[in-house]
Amino acid sequence: MSEKRTLIDLSPREAVAAREIALRYGNKPDALLEILHDLQEQVGFIPEGTLPVLAKALNLSRAEVHGVVTFYHDFRRQPAGRHVIKVCRAEACQSMGGNHLVAMIERYLEVKLGQTTADGAITVEAVYCLGNCALSPAIMVDDRLVGRVDAAKFEKIVAECKA
Repeated sequence: MSEKRTLIDLSPREAVAAREIALRYGNKPDALLEILHDLQEQVGFIPEGTLPVLAKALNLSRAEVHGVVTFYHDFRRQPAGRHVIKVCRAEACQSMGGNHLVAMIERYLEVKLGQTTADGAITVEAVYCLGNCALSPAIMVDDRLVGRVDAAKFEKIVAECKA
């Protein structure tokens, strides 16, 4: 796994990416969500050091940018693992054993929701609906939707992720 970064570390690549993406949207403050999504897609997360870069480019305060990043659960503040598993926490999945599934996942991977395994292989995130209610409990592995997840199915998925 790579060296731990501090919250304010900013590589030149990340700074350039933030400026270029903001410019692509005309440095318009109302495009902040799209800019953040594009930045996360390109860099893998929203580095803390990009917040003042974006604030300056968009003529916003750093607090305004920070508020948006921290309000929306979809934005990562740290690099994700090689694979991201999103666990549905909506009511339908909870009613079909979702809470038990989360407890099993946390025990099996030895992480809490929002954390990455020690080997950097898997990040586990909570989401609040995957739209797969008929096949709950559901997870998303990278971009692949998986329904009716139980312990055996989850262990197989983890083995595939770590292979």
